[in-house]
Amino acid sequence: MVITKNRLVLGATVVTLSTIAVTSLGIHSRGQALFKASPKELVDEVWQNIYRNYVDGTFNQVDWQAVRNEYVKNKSYSNQQEAYKSIREMLKKLDDPYTRFMDPEEFKNMQVDTSGELTGIGITISQDEKTKQLVVIAPIEDTPAFKAGVLAKDVILKIDDKSTKGMDTNQAVSLIRGEAGTQVSLTIQRNGQTKQFNIKRARIEIHPVKYSQKQTPAGNLGYIRLNQFSANAGKEMQAAIRDLESKKVSGYILDLRGNPGGLLFSSIEIARMWLNKGTIVSTIDRQGEREREVANGRALTNKPLVVLVDKGSASASEILSGALQDNKRAVLVGTQTFGKGLVQSVRPLEDGSGLAVTIAKYHTPSDRDINKHGIDPDVKVDLTDAQRQDLWLNERDKLATLKDPQFAKAVEVIGKQLAAKPTATAEK
Repeated sequence: MVITKNRLVLGATVVTLSTIAVTSLGIHSRGQALFKASPKELVDEVWQNIYRNYVDGTFNQVDWQAVRNEYVKNKSYSNQQEAYKSIREMLKKLDDPYTRFMDPEEFKNMQVDTSGELTGIGITISQDEKTKQLVVIAPIEDTPAFKAGVLAKDVILKIDDKSTKGMDTNQAVSLIRGEAGTQVSLTIQRNGQTKQFNIKRARIEIHPVKYSQKQTPAGNLGYIRLNQFSANAGKEMQAAIRDLESKKVSGYILDLRGNPGGLLFSSIEIARMWLNKGTIVSTIDRQGEREREVANGRALTNKPLVVLVDKGSASASEILSGALQDNKRAVLVGTQTFGKGLVQSVRPLEDGSGLAVTIAKYHTPSDRDINKHGIDPDVKVDLTDAQRQDLWLNERDKLATLKDPQFAKAVEVIGKQLAAKPTATAEK
């Protein structure tokens, strides 16, 4: 989940299967308010939120006033459950899987824990806008789902023995989450084949940054793997770059493969460590008004940089890689990214339930709308699913070595840049 200081959410990591602290959203006090809205007032509150804030002023060609007549003016409710059912029906008319309602229990469990700890199996999921199927955005590295072999773009057909047909992400999370030590079964479809994974839930501590020096044919390179844009990712990234700079590396490989996103402000903070100038990202609301985030002249290094991306690189990963690519600060190597360019705002409701509303879209510095497409790498290096599984699971010692085809290509790209440098200097 991606939260900014303004409680904005980037829609790629729509749901993390984790336990999170509501207070980190700045909403605890309202969720515990003494006032409790009547069922009809709650339905109207949701309607009003959409009316005021939804990114598309046409409400995706839906007559939103007629929706109010149907669900608020002409309908009565005897309890909250009836209201919840109507709210879900009402939001379904928008045909936007990222604008969604959460009852109090779901909202409590759909929160961001800035301590970097998760309880669950360690995947982020989304609902395909066309097929309505539940799709894995990416497994988080070194979590139960990751170790079991779940991959980005896997389609979830069943959770335990329950079909996911017609199921939204909230319902899926309710079924998948549970106490550490308990087990959940996922039936996955991948490339036309069906696979079953029995996964034990766990308490997961995530350190977003791992780094090392790599002695390569291109010289002494700094390798940084960023798993997630959590609240402490910026601090860890800064420490990694400074340490590698002290060791006189000649260039960097930043690995964003399988990174499903995280905090928006974290992606901006990290982009500023690599960029001295230029736009990082623009968000655009329904009035067409733009808010730009820019570099601040405080880059920690200007050495050659290659960024590794794949179809599991989503949301905040796409903001960072798009900023570095458009500003010609880095060469992107790998495969096309996930493609999520929508921004949500998470809002508490009066009875302790919550609402995520799509309020904006984002563009890269060159004004690219990457939603549903993703970012194309500068140098394409495809891996088969079998290669990816071997590399990330069965033969992890090959990862980020010359036996890793994408990493090897990154080394080759940096080698050419470094070889060209003396010539460029001589011509000045």
